[in-house]
Amino acid sequence: MKFLCREKIGKKDMEKINSGIKLFQFLTERGQLGAGKTEALSEVLQQIHRSDLADKLTTLESLGVNTESEPDQEEKAKLDIATEVIAENLGRNWRKLGRKLGLNDVKLDSIGRRYPTELEETVVELLKEWRKSRGAEARTKQLIEALRACQYNLTADKVEDKLVAQGY
Repeated sequence: MKFLCREKIGKKDMEKINSGIKLFQFLTERGQLGAGKTEALSEVLQQIHRSDLADKLTTLESLGVNTESEPDQEEKAKLDIATEVIAENLGRNWRKLGRKLGLNDVKLDSIGRRYPTELEETVVELLKEWRKSRGAEARTKQLIEALRACQYNLTADKVEDKLVAQGY
């Protein structure tokens, strides 16, 4: 399985992996595997002709949907608006915001590798990872505070203006 995941892991780290647990740890650190993110594992299981296991994984995932792990509908809508505005305005200093939001460097490196040339997609992925890590506690207010702490006041103002314009 590790050879089927070599693009996700990287050549340098391939030789460090000598067990299934280490493979799953690397995939988790790189954002390829986790709660609600099993597509990569399912794909690999299909490639090794273990569709039975891939089906079980899909079944377990569908049973484990937890609505409490997401903010309410109004907050989700506000977060979506904030994500859109931040992605349009943040630029190359997205890592600074990611650190301020509490994401570790391994996660930031993984995001950077996934979208090396598309800044907006990188920022969207960054905010998606943050929302996933915070679950139901993700708030637009936290994003605005993090932007201000990073001295991205113009972007924070634009988020607030868009929220007011949308009636929030």
